Amino acid sequence: MIPDYQTLMEPVLRASAVGEVRIGDVIDSLAAQFALTDEERAELLPSGRQTVIANRVHWAKTYLKQAGLVAPTKRGHFRITPRGEAALASAGGRIDNAFLAQFQDFVDFRTRGPRLVNDDEAIFTVKERVGSEDLLASPEEQLRDIYENITTAVADELIDRLRSGSPAFFERAIVSLLLAMGYGGSSADAGRAIGQSGDGGVDGVIDQDPLGVDQIYIQAKRYAEGNQVGPAAIREFFGSLSLKKAQKGIFVTTPGFSASAIETARQIGARIVLIDARQLGRLMVRHNVGCRDQDVLYLKRVDEDFFE
Repeated sequence: MIPDYQTLMEPVLRASAVGEVRIGDVIDSLAAQFALTDEERAELLPSGRQTVIANRVHWAKTYLKQAGLVAPTKRGHFRITPRGEAALASAGGRIDNAFLAQFQDFVDFRTRGPRLVNDDEAIFTVKERVGSEDLLASPEEQLRDIYENITTAVADELIDRLRSGSPAFFERAIVSLLLAMGYGGSSADAGRAIGQSGDGGVDGVIDQDPLGVDQIYIQAKRYAEGNQVGPAAIREFFGSLSLKKAQKGIFVTTPGFSASAIETARQIGARIVLIDARQLGRLMVRHNVGCRDQDVLYLKRVDEDFFE
């Protein structure tokens, strides 16, 4: 029997305790560890795009990452963190959502989006929701909750990838996102416009429209998680806008903005738009930058006109 994703959390964390590991290798080793048959190893999700065991191992790793127990290293690889080592020593052989709830990072992750029911891929189970008002939700509401939770997880993963990539890759990602949002004329033009790398970010000007009638000044900072942008950076950016006689500016960052930085931007006025890590991830998901559609679900309802 294929174990659920919570049962896989402790084995996934233990597999990463040896050093940097590849997710594909972890999937294979856990399939052997749980003595899965060839049929179970090959069993696919309804979408037909991923095996069930791979999906559940990925979700186990995602939740461990949200709790700060593992950290991504490079594409498809991750490692245990000091917090993960401590958790492995104290867990007593079982790590699940209840165990991860002791970590504020995990609590914050769960509260960013609605809780959900999905007993196939088992992201959150019905038992967790007993006594909750969520049980009153309609099937459509539950489905939308599932979508919201998966979107949040994908957006977080995209930000992690941006942080671990090179400055040049970050530049290309910002260019791709702006183009997908309708800014700039062409990829080459946009690349020349903002491809001026400096201190780990990109700075420059991009056309607001394909004809270049209006221009927007871009500031982007690729900082590690927890290093918030302060008010000094906002004031410096505003000074750059004034020197270039620019009317609009977008400040993009992979962490977030401090309260004083947000207040500084508010006092300056509507000329500067702030985009933090969460908003950046959401924009990338919305415009299919760094991700792609896997399944399309159509919700049907009875056509009353047909029966009249």
